[in-house]
Amino acid sequence: MSLSINSKGAALMALAMASFTCNDAIVKLLLTHLNTGQIMFVRGLLTTILVYAIARYAGALTPLRELMHPMVLFRTALEIASTLLFLSALKNMPLPNISAILQSLPLAVTLGAALFLREQVGWRRWSAIVVGFIGVLIIVRPGPEGFTNASILAILSVFTTAGRDLITRRIPSTITSLSITTFTAATNALVGLALIPLLGGWQPLTLDHSVKLLGAAVFVFIGYQSIILSMRTGDISFVAPFRYVSLLWALVIGYFVFSDVPDAPVLLGAAIVIASGLYTFYRERQRNRQKAAKVE
Repeated sequence: MSLSINSKGAALMALAMASFTCNDAIVKLLLTHLNTGQIMFVRGLLTTILVYAIARYAGALTPLRELMHPMVLFRTALEIASTLLFLSALKNMPLPNISAILQSLPLAVTLGAALFLREQVGWRRWSAIVVGFIGVLIIVRPGPEGFTNASILAILSVFTTAGRDLITRRIPSTITSLSITTFTAATNALVGLALIPLLGGWQPLTLDHSVKLLGAAVFVFIGYQSIILSMRTGDISFVAPFRYVSLLWALVIGYFVFSDVPDAPVLLGAAIVIASGLYTFYRERQRNRQKAAKVE
């Protein structure tokens, strides 16, 4: 049975979140040895080479002058800001905690889609997203001592990432996803290179560091491609909640890699967040069935 447009968008979003979470775990391991600029540079350079080779082989390269489109440039600027904010927060927060904060992103994206893209959002989908946000609050448990500098940076990265995803929707379809990924990765590498002297200078790369950076580049490539295709497929308000999948990945990786044991509120909040995403998917299937019944 063929998937609907929204179902394809949701599957791509789930793949993107799994890839990005694996990348985050690798980067968190590297941040104890390398500075943010060096990681951005090496990872970005490897990603650029990988994506460019694939795009050239597939004949999917967009001319550079077309990549200078204002929406591509704006998206890239937001991507860089998001990367810097997120990596700065990741260094000082457990992986499940920062992932929990990022789960508020679908609410920000849906709000932006409703206000600026005029997408229709039914009350059931709104309710599911709000319930998911309540689950995030249970995990974060905000209080006077809860808002550290790292958590503030993580929250700011939510807003820049939401803007990035909304801008993706405005990029002309003539500009290929592979070209956008190549341009984004290359720009990230250049910004990282400029930051290296400011963040402590270049550190020698061991074989272990190199293998991890290569793995991170592959995961970033998969994540970039999947999220661009996802945001270009289906309704943003439906696709966005499937970011919640990253929380499940973060909990599993956090436990097995970093020995972060989630407590009862974290598990409860995670269950609520995931359930809200599954309910949104269920509601979309119901809507499709109702539309098909009317046509018949």
